[in-house]
Amino acid sequence: MKKTGPVPARLAALLAVLGLMFIGGDLTHRPPLALWAMEPFALPYRLPEILVANDGRRVTDASTWWSVRRPEILELFRSQVYGRMPIRPVTFEVFDEDREALGGTAVRKQVRVNFTDDPSGPGMDLLIYLPARAPQPVPVFLILNFRGNHAIHSDPAIRITPSWMKDSVGVIDNRSTEAARGSRSYRFPVEKILARGYGLATIYYGDLDPDYDDGFKNGVHGAFDSGTRTPESWGSIAAWAWGLSRGLDYLETDPEVDGKRVMAAGHSRLGKTALWAAAEDERFAGAFASGSGCMGAAIGRRMLGENIADINRRFGHWFCDNFHQYNFREHDLPVDQHQLLALIAPRPVYLASAELDLWSDPIGEFQAARAAAPVFELLGAAAPGQAFPFKYPPNLHEPQMGALGFHIRGGEHDILDYDWDCFMDFADRIVKPSRP
Repeated sequence: MKKTGPVPARLAALLAVLGLMFIGGDLTHRPPLALWAMEPFALPYRLPEILVANDGRRVTDASTWWSVRRPEILELFRSQVYGRMPIRPVTFEVFDEDREALGGTAVRKQVRVNFTDDPSGPGMDLLIYLPARAPQPVPVFLILNFRGNHAIHSDPAIRITPSWMKDSVGVIDNRSTEAARGSRSYRFPVEKILARGYGLATIYYGDLDPDYDDGFKNGVHGAFDSGTRTPESWGSIAAWAWGLSRGLDYLETDPEVDGKRVMAAGHSRLGKTALWAAAEDERFAGAFASGSGCMGAAIGRRMLGENIADINRRFGHWFCDNFHQYNFREHDLPVDQHQLLALIAPRPVYLASAELDLWSDPIGEFQAARAAAPVFELLGAAAPGQAFPFKYPPNLHEPQMGALGFHIRGGEHDILDYDWDCFMDFADRIVKPSRP
């Protein structure tokens, strides 16, 4: 089977640039040329049935979905892809609260979430910003970050994480320093989110799993795995998703947060995480994923951009051991990512993509949303044919919104202000925040 990836991606990008030279008019809302240039490399595929049970029965009502088909699909993702999360109680300690943060526009809270009874043991810091003087409990986006809570904003009161960190701006000997403060603020428009009536809560993903393969001896795996691991033991994505659920555990106790309107969000590998967290934990009000790609929202059987062999070679620790048998065997995997989106139904799902993020296969993400739509309709999230009533991917910067949402913006793999604007426009239709 011919492998796709970097060579076709570079060719597509070149074709896109050449194409732009001959296009007139408004380039902001043009077709995503780079993505269409990739389409000849997509493999033909047949998706696993989403509304046919393992015994061959067609699923035609919500009761059968909840009692039969959904548990079947969830079990396959647990056993063959992400692994099984443990059930572990946690404790909370609020160590910082400032009701006049960010010039009086925000309430800032920092919470230590302890994974064991020992406060000096493993745990994570949860950073929360809420709109100041909000008239009622607010909806919240809960998102993991890559560089530490202190990197999402220049606020000098945010505690610098002591956890291990990959080399980057302001990191010395795998520990972050003051120089990293605010270094990723462009990905987290805190003030804009607050002005729209939402709260933002975030956790450094390295507090849960530092994202390098040492045989699962570090992070929560080291704390909770009792010796022998099985082929279905949880990988890093499941560990990060477990952390999002533990963050939700706290948010449900905070009287200033509407615990029924907490939405999981994430970018890249943490977009995959947000989708899996919302699939596993039905308390989340919805899922918002940016550039989630392979084993996130993109159809794997297309084998366009990153494929299973690529992701296992570089990041095999993200998944359970069973998943490794599917290298170059996408068609043998008993699930595909439209079923992951369906597990979140009828709660809203929004997918953000970028034109030059060819490795994430944005059109494959669009196809997954289309294929998942019948489950959202079965469960009453939309009328028949209306959950995601779009036949073709959109032009750039023209979001498509039904029970599921999708957009392609210009640019590369990232999460930017435009993505957040679309997230909030979509969320406004569902959770209806009250603006301060």
